Amino acid sequence: MITFTNVTKRYPDGTVAVDDLSLEVPEGTLTVFVGPSGCGKTTSMRMINRMIDPTSGTLVVDGNDVTKTDAVKLRLGIGYVIQSAGLMPHLRVVDNVATVPVLRGESRRTARKSALEVMERVGLDLKLADRYPAQLSGGQQQRVGVARALAADPPILLMDEPFSAVDPVVREDLQTEILRLQSELRKTIVFVTHDIDEAIKLGDKVAVFARGGVLQQYDEPSRLLSNPANDEVAGFVGADRGYRALQFYPAAGAHGLPLHEIRHVGEPEIDALQLAAGDWVLVTKPDGTPYAWINAEGVELHRNGSSLYDSTTAGGSLFRPDGTLRLALDAALSAPSGLGVAVDGDDQVIGGVKADDVLAALHAQRKG
Repeated sequence: MITFTNVTKRYPDGTVAVDDLSLEVPEGTLTVFVGPSGCGKTTSMRMINRMIDPTSGTLVVDGNDVTKTDAVKLRLGIGYVIQSAGLMPHLRVVDNVATVPVLRGESRRTARKSALEVMERVGLDLKLADRYPAQLSGGQQQRVGVARALAADPPILLMDEPFSAVDPVVREDLQTEILRLQSELRKTIVFVTHDIDEAIKLGDKVAVFARGGVLQQYDEPSRLLSNPANDEVAGFVGADRGYRALQFYPAAGAHGLPLHEIRHVGEPEIDALQLAAGDWVLVTKPDGTPYAWINAEGVELHRNGSSLYDSTTAGGSLFRPDGTLRLALDAALSAPSGLGVAVDGDDQVIGGVKADDVLAALHAQRKG
């Protein structure tokens, strides 16, 4: 649907932002442009909707050369999400979402009704519809930005570092939401980021740019990690690319991980514990969900009057058996006991995973 052929963007002062770019973004896929600052990734994306015009080469969208297409008409058919959402502060949330349908000629009443449906789709509480952007959290504003881009049901969605201004927890939630929406809607998405982890997680294909606007590699994430095209790509992907590649291996299946028994107790039972040096016990909340690990030193501190919060070590990451080997290994390595906590869909403890078992499962899957 989107094809770059020898596209170059050169500014009057001689600066080359994009240098002879050729690549194709398949219809219905999510393609990530990634690279350091000043590498031309945003410029490349903004040429798709003619916010920037190419100096030379051909850029075709849905069979049409963008330079020969009316810019306003082109943009009305392409959703656009930017960092910090870019919402209009004087409009209510529902009217921000309804902006493009109204511009395309829909009645405000019809556009607002559709806007409410899109808000639900992206996980926004409809109670927020009558609020103004300043009354929302950063994560809520980004969801409104996504809803606004989807409101006119465009076949193409451009996303320019949309999650870089929110905290890591909200960012992860928004990434998961985009993956869910894409599985349902199958839009053609071009997503710009400087974060290789975000690129690997989201992209069907990833384009790695270097300074000077030169495309270094355009590949599926798994191949990008296993076969970087050159030292520059290898350096950007990182020395821990083997660890990142674990996310492409499922923890379930024929070579699934064994779950080991975890000793766990509720908070009221802590005083009755008898622990030897080196023993660890998982403490659970009243609802049965994991809270923290505790050892003999922690019990002694608790008995001496220190609070439970002062006497425990953080519980590490949680793991679900339908997750990936990367998540399993992270859970095992982040737990002070060396035993990653596995939970079910209700976050109830069902066992533990060991790093050695993750490596064994990886070896078995690679052997086939």
